[in-house]
Amino acid sequence: MSTVSTPFALREGLRLRRTPDPCAVVIFGATGDLTQKKLMPSLYTLARLGMIPPNLAIVGVARRPKTDEVFRAEMAEAILGATPDAGRRALLDAFAQGLFYVQAEFHDAEGYARLRATLERVDQERGTAGNRLYYLATAPEFYGDIIQQLDRHGLVDRAGSSRGDGRRPWTRVVVEKPFGRDLKSAQALNRTLLRVFREGQIYRIDHYLGKETVQNILVFRFANGIFEPLWNQHYIDHVQITVAESGGVEERAGYYETAGVVRDIVQNHMVQLLTLVAMEAPVAFEPDQVRDEKVKVLRAARRFTPDDVQSEVVLGQYAAGVVGGEDVPGYRAEPRVAPASRTPTFAAMRLFLDSWRWAGVPFYLRTGKRLPKRATEIAVQFKQAPLPLFPEGGREPNLLTLNIQPDEGIALRFIAKAPGTAMSLRPVNMGFQYGTAFGGEELTAYERLLLDCMLGDPTLFTRRDEVESAWELFEPVLASWEKSDPPPPVVLYEAGTWGPDTARKIIERDGRRWRRL
Repeated sequence: MSTVSTPFALREGLRLRRTPDPCAVVIFGATGDLTQKKLMPSLYTLARLGMIPPNLAIVGVARRPKTDEVFRAEMAEAILGATPDAGRRALLDAFAQGLFYVQAEFHDAEGYARLRATLERVDQERGTAGNRLYYLATAPEFYGDIIQQLDRHGLVDRAGSSRGDGRRPWTRVVVEKPFGRDLKSAQALNRTLLRVFREGQIYRIDHYLGKETVQNILVFRFANGIFEPLWNQHYIDHVQITVAESGGVEERAGYYETAGVVRDIVQNHMVQLLTLVAMEAPVAFEPDQVRDEKVKVLRAARRFTPDDVQSEVVLGQYAAGVVGGEDVPGYRAEPRVAPASRTPTFAAMRLFLDSWRWAGVPFYLRTGKRLPKRATEIAVQFKQAPLPLFPEGGREPNLLTLNIQPDEGIALRFIAKAPGTAMSLRPVNMGFQYGTAFGGEELTAYERLLLDCMLGDPTLFTRRDEVESAWELFEPVLASWEKSDPPPPVVLYEAGTWGPDTARKIIERDGRRWRRL
């Protein structure tokens, strides 16, 4: 492992396993928000830090006609807007020279002929050696057309190396969420992908897995011997996973109306957090070994029956209220939302994993929009000491919290004696903050995951069986909400609160309570 040596690196100790091969990154949907706000700034930052080859090429594909020069100017502006510390203008100009644009309708054969010609020219000019990374940053309904057209025009080398061996060009494809709308559509998309690509060439991306604290769940659990003996049903009382958002749907209303909170957050982001907390130790930190253990967690999850959905799940929708001292509208009053919309914006549920490690331990999941604050947290509450020797203040349970955002860190709550002559006990926290401990610049989620795509490391990407198992788990929840006759009533909660009152019953009937974040 060698230290990156570059005048543009912003902190010492930034290290690479190896430098990615020169390649052409082809972004379908190059004029969309994802490209301008996340992908292009992330690729630029990787270039600025010297973490990708200087001869990397980026080919944008979209339906609007424009020249390479116009595309370069637009992307430079987007980078400057998203990256305040963009560095010297000369570096940005050099990066922009590696940008190219192809106008194409996603189902149109002529556009893919132009793309092939552009990639052949880029290989000659930039030395990208036929290596291709296709990024599908479009609406999901275009995925099938794009995949099939790439195949028809000979733009996929199925026999090439999945992880790069330097002897033959590689081809990889990145697929954004949502990966299907349900189990059936996810299976159909997988079949379409696997007719053209091999599984090792497919990178199903979930940006939550690129967050430092999410990755550190594995390190915390399996690199430290202190907690692993306690990480089971003998010592853990329950686990709470919360993904809270203070914002509403805003400009994503068109997408959100067709998705809702289960598809948008629960089936992917929350599943990732659940599997990392609950998985067994892999035999090695290798892609398939890690993902094998995550799939086992999903297979151990107790399936919801129709009756279970009624008693174990609460879905709700935000009404008008106050968030951060400002009046905000209800979901149905948001632009591009149907006046009688039934789309849920909040979900709370209790689920169990039927395994030896977790038998009888409830996992409480909670997520929603227009909640009091933005925060993502995993809270592991341990069982209380068996004998109350110190009744005054000594019954507060030990709690381990892993804060994913906005303040990444880990804290352990335990009981200590307060100063004085009396035996007065108080809960205290022993905490660790990533920013304070390590300082400097760290890679964002998209920067890390894009780098892994170019390196050919699929560890932090979801595999076919993982995606389908997650859909299978939550199919009954979606069916109960969308296919019941008559449909269940929409439960409203005031914006700026922690969701519907009924969500409290899920946890309070067990003698527990939701954490106040």
